[in-house]
Amino acid sequence: PRLDFSQGIPSAHRTMVVIPTLLSREQEIDDLLEALEIRYLGNRDPNLFFALLTDFHDAPEHTLPEDAALLTHARAAVQTLNETYREDRPSIFYLFHRPRVWNPYERVWMGYERKRGKLEQFNALLRGGEQTVFSDIVGDVSILGSIKYVITLDTDTQLPRDVARKLIGNIAHPLNRPVYDADKGRIVKGYAILQPRTSISLASAGRSRFTKLFAGESGLDPYTREVSDIYQDVFGEGSFIGKGIYDVDAFRQVVDGRFPENLILSHDLLESAYARSALVTDVDLIEEHPASYVVDVSRRHRWIRGDWQIAGWLLPHVPGSPGSNGLKAKRQPNPLTALSVWKILDNLRRSLVPPSMVALLIGGWLFGPKSALFWTLLVTGVVFLPPMLGAVIEFFHKPEKRDWLVHLTLTSRSSGHPTVLALLTLVFLPYNTLIYLDAILRSGVRMLFTRHGLLLWHMRSYASRNVRHTLAGFYVEMWIAPVLALVLSFLLWQIRSTELFFCAPVLLLWLVSPFFGWWFSMSL
Repeated sequence: PRLDFSQGIPSAHRTMVVIPTLLSREQEIDDLLEALEIRYLGNRDPNLFFALLTDFHDAPEHTLPEDAALLTHARAAVQTLNETYREDRPSIFYLFHRPRVWNPYERVWMGYERKRGKLEQFNALLRGGEQTVFSDIVGDVSILGSIKYVITLDTDTQLPRDVARKLIGNIAHPLNRPVYDADKGRIVKGYAILQPRTSISLASAGRSRFTKLFAGESGLDPYTREVSDIYQDVFGEGSFIGKGIYDVDAFRQVVDGRFPENLILSHDLLESAYARSALVTDVDLIEEHPASYVVDVSRRHRWIRGDWQIAGWLLPHVPGSPGSNGLKAKRQPNPLTALSVWKILDNLRRSLVPPSMVALLIGGWLFGPKSALFWTLLVTGVVFLPPMLGAVIEFFHKPEKRDWLVHLTLTSRSSGHPTVLALLTLVFLPYNTLIYLDAILRSGVRMLFTRHGLLLWHMRSYASRNVRHTLAGFYVEMWIAPVLALVLSFLLWQIRSTELFFCAPVLLLWLVSPFFGWWFSMSL
């Protein structure tokens, strides 16, 4: 249900759109302000404001020589933007910048708790918290106390025309308003967070063969698509993925002071478990998709690290936040619902699928009691079963007036895309296994022993991986697949030479998998 705010957002539902980001180069600042201006032009309303929440990059010192120039440039750019639209309102655009603080675990100067800390401190500022947390603020601070909702977006997330009004109309509806249960320590009815659907931009979807395959359908088409979500449809709850709208008071009530420091990298799912999130399927945000396979792998590596770092919320007692004296907080009873616990567990399960399939293949081929053909068919069947079932279902759902030849042609075309995706899943299985296990082991070692690197957003390996563009570079990056194919071929030839023939198709795909990764990542 949604209130109709198409004629304007009431002042009682005043909202600020925020983009948490980093200041690194003047050109990037200009790009950020241009994107902020575009968001405003598509969502002009007297009770809608736009802000950048900024930090500097991590550094070995509190300040770097270039910091002052970057901040001066950002301040001037925001002020110029406000001057440009002064006839609309005196202060539409804001800048909230935090200084670096020393992190003894990461051993660097950085923004406190990165994005999660930025939003937490911004929410506190909206409710009368100290302004000293932000070293620089541009904009009229007198309206901050009247902000009821915050729409948070990533730097590459577009806000299509009038989407803000729709989201605010949703969260303002009486049936959606959050109800807090003090005994359970979470929202038990209504929603403190609404998560819109995210679609892929037309520009990024056509950059490479990889994006054409993995980005799915791009752009906006609300008339021909029906969107269903099993969690929302069956349980009345969705999952927050960091781009959506939240009720400031309700969000603070359930999240503030709940989480430990220097642990949580991916906070979205955890926040939605406490604050209760809904999926709004008829409202679209537009975002970019990585053009290269290896860039997407870096992103998934970060996600998996974040998923395993909140594995403690599967236990009956969960970590708490440190007290004002800085001492380690006692563990608290886990307030999450069984559904939220399942979502966390399901993410962990998903990260173990590629390693399990590789282990099943290797164990079956080398030591299995049955023929290697059985194990090959078993794993490939698991990979290809979903597209095959989809094709069969579509085949039997022929429209009454459609010719059979036309129906067969359309069915084969529609099933071709998921079949290719399944094939690539098999091709990239060893490399995905290496990446997933690396993410899991890094998180485990850091949580249990070093406590260092848990908040590391961009690892050094990401930077070197993301610049791979040549075929040789992909072979260097994806070395595990051809090496594993050669080693297994040798072992099978030595141990079970008669079975090598049944393993050869998969081993051949692994041998050339870096070529597939390179070819699909080439710019179009």
